[in-house]
Order: sequence, then structure tokens, then C-alpha cells
Amino acid sequence: MVLRLFTLRRGQMDPTELKAGEVLEEFYGNKKIIQNVSLYRFTSDSILLSRFARAKAGDAVADFCSGSGVVGFHFLCLNPKISSLTLFEMQEELAEMSERTAKLNGFECVVERMKIQDIPRSYDDKFSLILCNPPYERSGFEKEDFKKAVCRKEITLTLPELTEAAYRKLKFGGRFAVLNRADRAAELICLLKNRNLEPKRLQFVSGSPEAKPYLVMVEAVKGGREGLDVLPQLSNGGGQNSL
Repeated sequence: MVLRLFTLRRGQMDPTELKAGEVLEEFYGNKKIIQNVSLYRFTSDSILLSRFARAKAGDAVADFCSGSGVVGFHFLCLNPKISSLTLFEMQEELAEMSERTAKLNGFECVVERMKIQDIPRSYDDKFSLILCNPPYERSGFEKEDFKKAVCRKEITLTLPELTEAAYRKLKFGGRFAVLNRADRAAELICLLKNRNLEPKRLQFVSGSPEAKPYLVMVEAVKGGREGLDVLPQLSNGGGQNSL
């Protein structure tokens, strides 16, 4: 059981004490997540991915490119019987916010501050499920603040690097739930298959029932057999506050 009560120790910062630019936002019932208006803030993509991924009892779960932790935390709320949750985030400010969010809500997790390519070998073959809402834009954001841009654009992490890391850190039979731009679906599937991560479930997302998809979500299995279940297209017209 991953949920637990949190007791503040002497000298620790009260997780409800917000820093400059920070706000508390609802993300699951009465749960709260700490966001900073000057840093990258989560979108509905993160919630969609946490709902798309399927849990198994006792799962050891990792959230790659975790940001402020919303994918991992929302998945945990939906699936409290997972055995562990580890967040991997390279930006200190976002990692520190996710730690305080965990304390605020009574979540138990490990937060690792590092690039995905630098995850040590001690994590090889460790996870039964990896979630990832990665940076997937290839252009734009040149004039945007670097700390925001790296969360959206492939500046510090490419899709081939991500699939390589997922393969190495998953157990045999483990699942990788990832999303990307809909127009990169073919590239994503090819990269997954080439790294022995067999796509098993796929779902496109559009802004309205009439619109063409802008997002694709894929769940792949390490060492899985061929056979892809294409789910009905999902319409996401409400935005993050309605999810």
C-alpha cells in the first residue's frame, strides 16, 4: 500500500507553505498539487495518460519526465494498490515541488533528480510499469524560458533516448505507457518495436469528435507478442480543470 500519513519533522518546510509564484490546484477530488506559474504547468495530456495506463496489483511504477508529479500522483490515486512509485525529473524546482505535493497529500514516493539518460544501472529491470508524458515538440519555443521549453521540446531528451531508457529499466513483460503528437505515431511505433517494446494498446485523442487527432497514447510491453488493440478515438474538449 503506497498511501500513508505524513508527519512533519522538526526543521522541515510545511508543504502547505507556498513559495513565490506557487499555487495549489485540485487534480483528483480533494487532492492538491503544487504548481508554479513561472514554470511548466501540467495540461490535460497528463491526466489522459494516467487514465489510459492500466495498473496491476503490486506494480512498481516509474514516472519519467515527471515534472511536478501529476501523472504519477494521479495514477496512484486511481490505483492505490501499486507497490511503489518513483519519479524522475531533471529540474530541481519541479522535483522539489513534487516532494512537497507528496507530503501534502500523504503519498509515499521516491523523487530522483536526473536526466532520463542518466538513470543508473541499479534501476535496470526494476519497473513493471513506466509512465511518460515526454517533451515531444521538435520546433518552436526558441524565445520561451528554457525551463519551460525543455518540458515541451526535444532539447535534452529525444524519443530514441526515451525508448532506450524505458527498455533498460523495465522488467521483461513490463509495460511502457507513453504519449506523443498524433503525427508522430508511426515514428513512435517503429522506435518501440525496434527496441523490443511491442505496442499492445493505442488510442488517438482529438479536441472534439469532429476534429482530427492531435495526440496518440500507446502502451507497449517489453518482449510482448504482436497484436495491437486500437481503442476508439477519445475527445478531450474540456481542458484540465474538467478532468
